[in-house]
Amino acid sequence: MRRGPSLPWPDARARARAAGRPLPAVSRTLHHARDHVLARPLTALTDLPPFDTSAMDGWAVAGPGPWRVRGRLLAGDDSDAVGTLADGDAVEIATGARLPRGATGVLRGERSKLDERLLFGDVQQGGDVRAQGQECRSGDELLPAGTAVTPGVAGLAAAAGYDELIVVDRPRVEVLVLGDELLESGPPRDGRVRDALGPLLTPWLRELGSDVRRVRRVGDDLPALRQAVEASRADVVITTGGTAGGPVDHVHPLLRELRAELLVDGVAVRPGHPMALAHLPGPRPGAGRFLVALPGNPLAAVSGMLTLAVPLLRRLSGRPASRSRRVRVAAAVTGHPYDTRLVPLAGDTPLHFSGPAMLRGFAVADGMAVVPPGGLRAGDRAEVLRVPR
Repeated sequence: MRRGPSLPWPDARARARAAGRPLPAVSRTLHHARDHVLARPLTALTDLPPFDTSAMDGWAVAGPGPWRVRGRLLAGDDSDAVGTLADGDAVEIATGARLPRGATGVLRGERSKLDERLLFGDVQQGGDVRAQGQECRSGDELLPAGTAVTPGVAGLAAAAGYDELIVVDRPRVEVLVLGDELLESGPPRDGRVRDALGPLLTPWLRELGSDVRRVRRVGDDLPALRQAVEASRADVVITTGGTAGGPVDHVHPLLRELRAELLVDGVAVRPGHPMALAHLPGPRPGAGRFLVALPGNPLAAVSGMLTLAVPLLRRLSGRPASRSRRVRVAAAVTGHPYDTRLVPLAGDTPLHFSGPAMLRGFAVADGMAVVPPGGLRAGDRAEVLRVPR
């Protein structure tokens, strides 16, 4: 497998998104559809409200007053039990109860006076009534395909009559943290350092709608790495470290052994340029699977996530491409002579501690500024990529 020239940063992101396609649609209960996106539009199965209901506690009245009170309706009661109201009739009613036939409005309790079962008050025609179909009609499209299932979406779906939703399946992801020098606990010692990427990547991947199957460490050993990748049933295997050309950098030798299709082999971005994206035969029919190789330096791995993993995973999970924002930077940012730089940003302020191995700036950032070759002057507008908070 020959190493090609590094791709320009925008082209690498576009190629990562184009490499994937949404995973198959599956049915999930409303309680289990969270972190998925709709595979098809959500259409109303009923009018909302499904019938005329009272918007207030008070009295359902017919015609002009005064009215004779002849019954009571609570939410969930069968309004047919009180029959059809004639002009001059009233029924005590609770918020959310179905209006009886013949009712012309609702008189609020605080605006009424009851004297010997004779009710007095002022009410407008149709006042304080939630009319049938006020929110939507049966068959209306409520939300388009690609909408993330939030608690609000699940609630709307339930109100519209759904017990299950047809959603895009979540991509299964496994993270392989490579390196003999990494510790899983405690402070750095004896020439070894803590693994920062396992704790960083896991919540980020879940936020992206991924089903993170496991995060495991693999030593600097090619046979062990090959065994781990071949044994994985994930749709996307993410490796950290081992992407350069050193004596224990085994990612490219692995891809050669597996005869992988190398889609991206290096990106003209700093930090993070020795990243890679490859396509492997996959466990799901017709889907294939991917290996995203991130550099081992923490901020370089963040760049790799934003460049390759985020576009790919959003595509596989059926999400639209992520939206960036543009801000005028408050201070000048030094650029690389010919590569794009990604620099942590808080609001409009570029942050220090932006070296490949540093996370101090990223920890308080709300975005990564895209700095073109040559840099930015104070007041220049910059594209800003969203990062998890």
